[in-house]
Amino acid sequence: MLLRAVDPENETHAPSPFGYKRLNKMGKKKASLTTFIFVGFFLGILAGYLFGESILPLAQVLADIFLRLLRMAILPLIVTSIISGVVSVGSAARLGRLGLKTFVYYIATTVLAILTGQVLVNILQPGKGAQVGLKQAVENVPAAGHGVGDLLIRIIPENPFNALANGDVLPVIFFSLLFGYFITRLKQEQKVQMENFFQAAFDAMMKMTGFIVWSAPLGVFGIIARIVATTGFEAFHSLGYYFLVVLMGLAVHAFITLPLLLRFLGGINPVKHYKGMMPAFITAFSTCSTIVTLPLTMKAVTEHSGASQRVANFVLPIGATVNMDGTALYECVATIFIAQVYGIPLSFTAQLVIVLTALLASIGAASVPMSGLVMMSIILRAVGLPLEGVAIILAVDRILDMFRTTVNVLGDSCGAVIISRLEGESAAQN
Repeated sequence: MLLRAVDPENETHAPSPFGYKRLNKMGKKKASLTTFIFVGFFLGILAGYLFGESILPLAQVLADIFLRLLRMAILPLIVTSIISGVVSVGSAARLGRLGLKTFVYYIATTVLAILTGQVLVNILQPGKGAQVGLKQAVENVPAAGHGVGDLLIRIIPENPFNALANGDVLPVIFFSLLFGYFITRLKQEQKVQMENFFQAAFDAMMKMTGFIVWSAPLGVFGIIARIVATTGFEAFHSLGYYFLVVLMGLAVHAFITLPLLLRFLGGINPVKHYKGMMPAFITAFSTCSTIVTLPLTMKAVTEHSGASQRVANFVLPIGATVNMDGTALYECVATIFIAQVYGIPLSFTAQLVIVLTALLASIGAASVPMSGLVMMSIILRAVGLPLEGVAIILAVDRILDMFRTTVNVLGDSCGAVIISRLEGESAAQN
């Protein structure tokens, strides 16, 4: 089964309402990363307000260190995450018809989620006219200058090593997907060796990413202090509007799109399904992890929604790794919001890059808290927007993570029910 590590150091972490709290040797809980991020955020506001521009030298150094660490991790994480994910999925996909239906469903619902967020953020424009005071000036984004044909050609790298060196994200993702697929076509002994290598490399990158993410409170302090020192509190009005737009998009997907699919493809009452899923929803909301929620999701879909055990055992573990409806929607909204903050109009092609990157990046998105931060950095890099935009949304990221993880789990559960019905199987066959 496709079970990624719940956390890069799962032996020293435990679930908490806002993510994972570190445990000391005596087993006592220490403050969580989210707590430190909020502390950094509010201390940044306080420092920017009290010290004004005199805080800028310190704030700038902290912000630059955090952003450089993020840039350092992005491409190696893409390569190891996607290749290890595709190798694991590839062996399961050979089960044939069930695998094909699973991936068609997951791709379709993820695209629907992304398009929902894209429509809302373009109509409501939460970042338009925002006075955020970001340091880096941006006049255009590279993706906006290409047509659709150019984009499709640019995805294929002439030299994958050049793409890595130049930070060209989409060609790196394309190569990683293709390379991972052909690893699955190797002889068993070679395949196992390559799978073990890339899984170990992915685990190492997750540990490094965990270290980098723990530097986020300092980076948030620096960037927020700089914003408040230069522009005051105007930035936070737009942040609240952005928060509401993301919630609105998640609500549309959770209460309109998925229920319609359940009713017309799965032939099940959405209200009945949602009631049976309540324990899984609560767990997903509190832990921000689809993997932690997986046993409860399996129990709910087989006992309350009529999915067969065989389908649930296949569909749900894969979904916990590659099906991230809520995360993909959030990433699309956040990227376009950041572009609006910079005052950069995004062409159709640029937004297509966002949709494609959100879809492809979701395949390698680890099912752990704060993975959205890393995936967000990947999409910004692909479009050509500065990474400092990430700091704008970090203040509300963990709260949104709770909602989008719940939507991720909901999408997986609906997939198990729908595919079970399409396969002509039910809980009576368990």
